[in-house]
Amino acid sequence: MSTFIPTLPPAQRAALGDHYDRAVAAKRRQVFIGLLLFVAAALSAGWMAEVDLPKLFDNIDNFSSYIVRLAHLSTGGGVWTDVGEWFWGIKRWTRLMGETLLIAYVGTVLGGLGAFVLAFSATTNLTRSAAVRFITRRLLEFCRSVPDIVFALIFVIAFGLGPIPGVLALAVHATGALGKLFTEVVENIDMMSVEALRSTGANRIGVIRFAVLPQVLPSFVSYSLLRFEINVRSAAVMGFVGAGGIGQDLLEAIRKFYYSDVSAILVLIIATVMIIDMVTERIRHSLTSVLH
Repeated sequence: MSTFIPTLPPAQRAALGDHYDRAVAAKRRQVFIGLLLFVAAALSAGWMAEVDLPKLFDNIDNFSSYIVRLAHLSTGGGVWTDVGEWFWGIKRWTRLMGETLLIAYVGTVLGGLGAFVLAFSATTNLTRSAAVRFITRRLLEFCRSVPDIVFALIFVIAFGLGPIPGVLALAVHATGALGKLFTEVVENIDMMSVEALRSTGANRIGVIRFAVLPQVLPSFVSYSLLRFEINVRSAAVMGFVGAGGIGQDLLEAIRKFYYSDVSAILVLIIATVMIIDMVTERIRHSLTSVLH
C-alpha cells in the first residue's frame, strides 16, 4: 500500500526556506553580538580594576607554594606527622568556633524575625498602600545591599570589639536577604483563602495567621535554615574586623605567617560548616514534610 506524502509548491518551499535562513542568521548575529559585548565588558572591567595578567602568571607559583607551606609544621614536617602539634590550640579554637556558631544563630534568628515582620508589608497582594510597599522594599534593599562586613565595621565602632557587632551585622543583612525571599513567597500564595477570610470581616492579622502562614511557613523555615548556613560562613570572617568569633585568630595567624595554625583553623571551619550543612539539610527536609 503506497503512502502519499503531500509537498508544498516550490515557491512556498523557497519562501519558507528563506525565512528559516534569515531567522538562523539573525540568531547567530545576536549570539555573536552578545559574545562581543561580554568580551568588551570583561576587558573593560579588567582595565578599570588594573588587572595585570603577566604579573598574575609570574606570581602564580607563590599561591601554590603558600598552599604547600600550609601543609607543613614550623619544624618542616608535614602536619599529618604530628597532629597534636598541628592542633595545639584546639581548645581555644573550638571555643571560638562555638562563639562563631552562636553569632550566626542569634543573627539569623533576629534577621528572620525582622524579615517576617517586614515581608508582609512589602507584598502587592496583602498591602494596598503603594507608599508602605515602596518604603519597606527600599529598607530591605538597603539591608541586603550593604555587605555584612561593612555593617560589622560600623557596629564595632559603635559597640566596641566582641560578638555583639557580628550579631547585629548578620541580623541586619539577614533581614534584607530573607525579607526579599519571604516577600516573593507571600506574593505567590493562593489568594482564595485570603479572600474568603476577608469576606468574613477578618482583620489583617487574622488573614495572615489563618490564610497566609499555613501556605508560606514551610518555605520560611527552609529559607531561614539556608540563611543560617550562610551566616555560619559569614560569621567565621567577622573576627577580621574585631566582631568576635574565630576569624580574629585566623587573621592573626595569617599576618604572623603561622602556616600550620592557618591550615588547622581552616580545617576546623570547613568541618564545622560541612556538619552544619548536613544537619540543617536534614532538619529542613523533616520540618518541610511535617509542615506540609
